[in-house]
Amino acid sequence: MRIAIDARLVSYSLGGISQYTIRLVHAMAALGSGDELILLESRRGTDGVAWPDSVRRIPMVTPPHNRFEQITLPMELLRVQADLLHSPDFVPPFRRRFRSVITIHDLAFIRFPHLLTDESARYYGQVARAVESADQIIAVSHSTAQDILELLRADSAKVSVVYSAAAPDCRPLTPDEVRQQRSLLKLPERYLLFVGTLEPRKNLPTLLEAFAPVWHRHGIPLLIVGGKGWLFQDLFDTRDRLGLEEGVGFVGAVPSAQLPYYYGCATCLVMPSLYEGFGLPALESMACGVPVVVSNVSSLPEIVGDAGLTVNPTDIDGLSAALETVILDEDLRRRLSRAGLERAGQFSWDRTARETLSVYHKALDGGN
Repeated sequence: MRIAIDARLVSYSLGGISQYTIRLVHAMAALGSGDELILLESRRGTDGVAWPDSVRRIPMVTPPHNRFEQITLPMELLRVQADLLHSPDFVPPFRRRFRSVITIHDLAFIRFPHLLTDESARYYGQVARAVESADQIIAVSHSTAQDILELLRADSAKVSVVYSAAAPDCRPLTPDEVRQQRSLLKLPERYLLFVGTLEPRKNLPTLLEAFAPVWHRHGIPLLIVGGKGWLFQDLFDTRDRLGLEEGVGFVGAVPSAQLPYYYGCATCLVMPSLYEGFGLPALESMACGVPVVVSNVSSLPEIVGDAGLTVNPTDIDGLSAALETVILDEDLRRRLSRAGLERAGQFSWDRTARETLSVYHKALDGGN
């Protein structure tokens, strides 16, 4: 097969979809399947991203999410002559001469439409047509697959669940590494950690409400790692109202190579999202041997299994109690650490690549 993978978004953002794309390309190249891999990247280039040497890279003029994308991208793709295009960012070209596979990471924009910016609503508003147009659809969890079937009335024969995996460098740190990284990154001796974009569905104001009594009783800070998304002002207003200026640290986005150190030095990761399509920070934290407290909704219970504590994301007292329990119970932290490592070991990018390749074959075989 001549497989093209749309990686244009990587030039504009290194968020979750871009990380998925980068890791998938590397894992696909490592399979040595004999298929030709063609990387479609922005003409801006992808400085700082090391692509496999075996991958052929073709620059595209059309930016991702551009309002004229459905006109200009199909014209550019005529020279690529691929058998199949994988679109990891939901929406494929609707006019094409090749098979199409799309990945749908979540349908938060349908579950919570009021949490979208106008620009995001315009782009992701094409998802129903994308589902109808694509030859095969990858859902990153059973929870997301169920949403695709329920909310978009997709043909179940076109939907395959293919789990993502933690970054390959997510692993437990040695005691020496913990000491070294605490010093280099100026990390507290103990801290709670949140990782993710600052946006409403991450439920961060509720997290601060639950965290406030924990901070005032135990003095263990909360570090929030992630860039500003949209509609985040309520988060900062809540911090100021609760007097948490000293207790909450906003780290901002960090390089992906540093992220395992933030996980590995943490006492616990907390992810109280109202909705997740997969929940990668929880899986990566478990791969680093760090306990997790997550919401009991959408995909998070599916990904974490019995290896973490789950709570109702709207239950402030319950979330606060779970955080305090993890902080105070060393035996529980050890048990969760062991269980998390075992659970994270069930996910791998090699498996993701092999199962994705099977979806490609299904698309080329007409769904059989």
